Amino acid sequence: MTRSQQILESVQSASIAATGADDASEWLDGPAVIAQAGDDDAGSQYRLGSREYPWHRHVRGQVACVETGMAQIRTQAGAWLLPPGRACWIPAGTLHQGRVRDAATGWSLLITPRAARRLPAEPCVIGISELLSSLVRRAQAWDARRPLTPAQARIARVILDELCAAPHEALHLPMPASERLATLARALMDEPGDRRTLEAWAATLAMSASTLRRRVSAETGMTFGRWRQQIQLVHALERLVNGASVADVAHALGYATPSNFIAMFRQAFGATPARYATSHRRTAPAPVKCMDNRAR
Repeated sequence: MTRSQQILESVQSASIAATGADDASEWLDGPAVIAQAGDDDAGSQYRLGSREYPWHRHVRGQVACVETGMAQIRTQAGAWLLPPGRACWIPAGTLHQGRVRDAATGWSLLITPRAARRLPAEPCVIGISELLSSLVRRAQAWDARRPLTPAQARIARVILDELCAAPHEALHLPMPASERLATLARALMDEPGDRRTLEAWAATLAMSASTLRRRVSAETGMTFGRWRQQIQLVHALERLVNGASVADVAHALGYATPSNFIAMFRQAFGATPARYATSHRRTAPAPVKCMDNRAR
């Protein structure tokens, strides 16, 4: 276990110890699905606004959604970006931290491990349907301390069905585990327009180009070029959603012309940067694969 992993693990005990009985994310019992409305009010069940959440984990799985602003969820395996109208699935027990910016509204679903068996075993970003949004708003009125009525249980099952059918979004940034590659990741995230070649970065990190190429592939599952492009896409989407122009984003990423950036973005997301940033949903490729179990 690396030093950084040891530090992350050490915060878990303090996080759980600080959790009160009123924190529904720590309930193993109770309703299979608990919906919480999110805003920037001090008494909100799901506090948003502009803030950072320290490393922690939940007994229940969580679906976190922002309807305005931007959010980022990070685990030891990588980072996931949430533009408006998307949600991040965080399985139960996953150590994670979060950051929200200008997120005025949103919601959270807390799902028991038993009810979440059909959902993915790893975190992911999903698109949100109008039906799911409507059902979540309805579920927010339920009393989390009371058993679900038969009608509410049916709605909870439909919510789980909608989560299973939700499209995956290509908004995952794998983070390497080794210190030297983590240094490279931070440098590229701080300056996504840095166009240094793999060979130049290898020299900076005091290793051969072939070693760097092999280690990036082993630790991220991507080629160096694809991994750097993913860093640029995450950075681009965050800036676009916050109002930056396509030309400004293209320039910040080091593209000679906006058209080159638009072509790269369209190939990754199936839409132009402007259309993607202003749209709350898009038709996505593959649905989440689910097993045929039901909420109890």
